[in-house]
Amino acid sequence: MTFDQLKLDDALLRAVKTEGYTEPTPIQAQAIPLVLEGRDLLAAAQTGTGKTAGFTLPLLQRLNSHPKKMGRRQIRALVLTPTRELAAQVAESVRTYGKNLKIRSTVVYGGVGIEPQKRALNNGVDIVIATPGRLLDLANQRAIDLSAVETLILDEADRMLDMGFIHDIKKIIAMAPKNRQTLLFSATFSPEIKRLASGMLHNPATVEVARQNTTAEQVAQRVHHVDKRRKQELLIKLIREEEWKQVLVFTRTKHGANKLSQQLEREGISSAAIHGNKTQSARMKALKGFKENRVRVLVATDIAARGIDIAELPHVVNYELPNVPEDYVHRIGRTGRAGSSGQALSLVCVDEHQLLRNIERFIKSEIPKMKTAGFEVDPSIRPEPIQNGRGNRGQNRRGSSRRR
Repeated sequence: MTFDQLKLDDALLRAVKTEGYTEPTPIQAQAIPLVLEGRDLLAAAQTGTGKTAGFTLPLLQRLNSHPKKMGRRQIRALVLTPTRELAAQVAESVRTYGKNLKIRSTVVYGGVGIEPQKRALNNGVDIVIATPGRLLDLANQRAIDLSAVETLILDEADRMLDMGFIHDIKKIIAMAPKNRQTLLFSATFSPEIKRLASGMLHNPATVEVARQNTTAEQVAQRVHHVDKRRKQELLIKLIREEEWKQVLVFTRTKHGANKLSQQLEREGISSAAIHGNKTQSARMKALKGFKENRVRVLVATDIAARGIDIAELPHVVNYELPNVPEDYVHRIGRTGRAGSSGQALSLVCVDEHQLLRNIERFIKSEIPKMKTAGFEVDPSIRPEPIQNGRGNRGQNRRGSSRRR
């Protein structure tokens, strides 16, 4: 199939071709016709499969094909995302594909001033891309009106539930008309997602382009057992000897991300950390430097990394395994995106053996093991309890939502 066969407007097709795409990904090929029909949609797709364009393209077409004749522009579409980075990514997709259309959009999220966002909304926009916390802040200040929303999209809904946004989502849904089109995108169809969908969607079409809980086939996964105290040494050796030019490294905590980034800098390896305690400008600066290859290693926590979309990112390293198996799938999904290949390496110490077993059980596959001479594991070291970064999923969930 080609994009020409999806019955998209010429203005959208020109934008797609400018970006170098000719064939839709499986999620795009299945989702776009359903969204164009006006159906509610429950879609599961691995990260990196092109799902953002799978809803932005048909959304733009529907809005453009049925312009509203009114004095002041009202918000006709709302896209909710869990993180600032993902909101910015979706906003960029809307701008890229809608550049030949007279459709206005804006993005609102926390960590930056609210007044410019209020002014943009007051000037009138068709599409708003938002994180839940900032959207509710604007609603509480009577700066946003969702009464004319025709399409509501929840992107990465599983992550929003995991971050404790369920009550915020319900408040936002209550502000939108009941006769809207609703699209819910998630990495998996978990029981929680199905419960959410049953209360939001009306007779939805269902699209699932990959088996539940699977990892991208294009990602070559490996595990390296190593003592905790030698992880940094091994990582530096691999970066240098294998000449890795662009590496996304995951840590469990914000403090761990800062510490590792500083250690790499001291070793002469350009690095930056990205996590929830960083200002939005600092996060965007780090990400920009990484995308432009001025920063060789980006060290990230799980929440901050959601939404990082880098074409042909070659390497992802789990410096510390996540406490939640689903997060492993999301982490390594930063590479091997949209058909390109990638490598994902996990550095596993004795403390993390149970986490590794949980991950392999979740993805229904044993991850191949590798060894490096000189980095054999010391059998005398006994496992110690892991200090949770985000692992205690009940901690600080509600308190953190406004800062996203």
